[in-house]
Amino acid sequence: MERINGGPRRPLLFIATRLIASLLAFSLVGCSSHKDIPLFSASGYIADQGINRLWREDDDKHNPQTLINIYSPYYGKDTVITRYEYLDGQLHLIKESHAASKNLGIILRFDQEGNVSFMQRQLSEGKEKLSADDIERYKYQAEKVLSLSETLRAGNVRLVQGRWRQGVITTCAAEPVTLSLNIRSQVWLAKRAAKSNDKLGLAWLTAPEGNELLLVANEDFCIWEPKAGQLN
Repeated sequence: MERINGGPRRPLLFIATRLIASLLAFSLVGCSSHKDIPLFSASGYIADQGINRLWREDDDKHNPQTLINIYSPYYGKDTVITRYEYLDGQLHLIKESHAASKNLGIILRFDQEGNVSFMQRQLSEGKEKLSADDIERYKYQAEKVLSLSETLRAGNVRLVQGRWRQGVITTCAAEPVTLSLNIRSQVWLAKRAAKSNDKLGLAWLTAPEGNELLLVANEDFCIWEPKAGQLN
């Protein structure tokens, strides 16, 4: 799957850094009340080496219940899907898999005290246990992703996925949209559109600061896009 090669990497990173910084400052001032926070949300952010798309579902008490992070690298095709599950707001499961090599990945389960109750890393040559450093790294990453999801949600940064068909963009809900994009993103989309068979999959962020094109691919993201009530 072609994704982001040739895309406007440096501007994306600059905008993302500025956006995350402003959102972190916003979160220090204060967040919305619980009644304004959706139980299901989708967002995303730009990392140094790729794009992260997040889908999150909370329980009725607004504790995190399920968080899915799909990481698409700038180069290469090994998309990484990481699933985080929570019980009463506490991390219960980390499950990582690879789209290109579905037999590879890790599973980490935690008890109510936060201790590891099960661990496994699946490699091409067999299974092995994770080291203490590996476990701490995965726990740290889980905390980071959860914190970012809360900050992005508080800043009303939403992930939208859709389709491009012969110059017309629609969301996965089949709603037509007009995206206001910077020149580099417009050129990026135009180049990909010229090479496509009149159809492309798109993913973008929408925020008070504007829109940010994340992915342009020969793939229909809408086929597998998670919906409310489907994460658990």
